[in-house]
Amino acid sequence: MTSKGFSGTPPLLVGVTPRQHPEVLQTAATLAARMGAPLLCAYVYEASYLVDWDPARSAHRLSLHPDDDKEIRGLTAELSAVIEAAVAKVPAGTAGVEWTLRTLAGDPARALAQLAEETNAPMIIVGTSERGFSHRLAEVLNGSLAGWLTHHQSRPVLVVPYRRPAHEDRP
Repeated sequence: MTSKGFSGTPPLLVGVTPRQHPEVLQTAATLAARMGAPLLCAYVYEASYLVDWDPARSAHRLSLHPDDDKEIRGLTAELSAVIEAAVAKVPAGTAGVEWTLRTLAGDPARALAQLAEETNAPMIIVGTSERGFSHRLAEVLNGSLAGWLTHHQSRPVLVVPYRRPAHEDRP
């Protein structure tokens, strides 16, 4: 199902990545269930430029990396399984969550903002970055996804923290 195919309530948009902290998807799925909204999960493939990609077809003809089709299919399958598991953990007493996964390319912040605009998503949900020096350095060089989203578009952004026990917070 495409994001434009959701019936009724616009979807909540959540940015997903491989090996992402489970709190991000669990929070997004629970919130979507409580709001009675569908969940639009978006993975942004940074090694190409901003073009929508359909996992059911071959790589988009404008893609800079058409040979990465097999890699993207593998990531899509992995992410779909993780999303399905998170949706299955939605607390009892709430409605089931309708969800879909979209794969985009380009800069993650701009791609998520554009998709939110196209689908009229009432909120964008993202996770915090990994902890540690290398991740902090990458954030300094590339910028913060959540920071860019909160400063360059008008939708609310929910930033889900990585819940690591305080005693494990040391490198």
